[in-house]
Amino acid sequence: MRKKIAMLLTLGLVMGLTACGKSQSGETPAAPAQNTEKPEDASVQTPEAAGDKTVRIGVSYQNLSNEFITYMAEAAAQKADEMGVELVELDGRGSAEEQLKQVESFITDKCDAIILNPYDSSGCVPCVNAANEAGIPIIVVNGMTDNVQEATCYVGGDTVDSGRIAMQRMADELGGKGNIVVIDGPNAHSAQLDRSQGICEVLENYPDIKIIAEQTANWDRAEAMALMENWLQMGDDIDGVVAQNDEMAIGALKAIQAAGKEDSIKVVGIDAIADALTLVESGELIGTVYQDAVGQGAGAVEAAVRAVNGENLEKETLIPYKLVTVENLDEFK
Repeated sequence: MRKKIAMLLTLGLVMGLTACGKSQSGETPAAPAQNTEKPEDASVQTPEAAGDKTVRIGVSYQNLSNEFITYMAEAAAQKADEMGVELVELDGRGSAEEQLKQVESFITDKCDAIILNPYDSSGCVPCVNAANEAGIPIIVVNGMTDNVQEATCYVGGDTVDSGRIAMQRMADELGGKGNIVVIDGPNAHSAQLDRSQGICEVLENYPDIKIIAEQTANWDRAEAMALMENWLQMGDDIDGVVAQNDEMAIGALKAIQAAGKEDSIKVVGIDAIADALTLVESGELIGTVYQDAVGQGAGAVEAAVRAVNGENLEKETLIPYKLVTVENLDEFK
């Protein structure tokens, strides 16, 4: 039976300003549906089946105050219970430095494998290096490090594609023209970088859509609401908001509604958390992008057990993103 040793909750926020190649002025839901496109492999040996001691896996989450991450953590815990492995779970609290300390503690405690959900793509590079130097398998999940190819494997989505999907939805709704603002995740977070890349790739096909402001709100609903309030007070003509997660999309929407501009400004998010699905159903959000928290959390634990068992792993297990609109909403409720 999995033993939860520690889970520390605090919030870490980072502010910044980014854009498509230049500066511009200016991630409680119901658990996502189990990924059905990647059936569970019955060949994975549990510690009991292999006749071994209980496997201990250290897990460092980027920030357990993030709603999506908590659902991924719950899925990982459930999979660990099913497989009879022990998780040592810690909250990175939005700090790459804290996550490195946690990885080092997993190494000192002789965990059999490590799962890293990195907060910062460059800042968490030493985490992968430390695990490799210690000869301990390390599974990177949900976000990437700059040296992810040196990890045992990566479990997650093609995050660039999530940005493409959200931006394409906005472009379609705007009819290919208009002014938008983009609310980023934490600067240097791999999902922020990748989603920005995906947004920019789509915009190359729409020269009449202009980004007039872009700034981070650190995945946070309240921070995004305050940011959107500031943008609205500047008096710029804003037609759409592309938020890199649902929490920020909802914060922006609240500011828009408070200003009485909900009929003229469209908002799209990413993650398909429950609050966002409700707003898609009511038509208040034009869409969100489904990210499979269950598939990622459970898949990371399964990959870690495979690595401990000495099995060969693919370097990437990619779980696809999907656009959610009012038309296909029932698939994701």
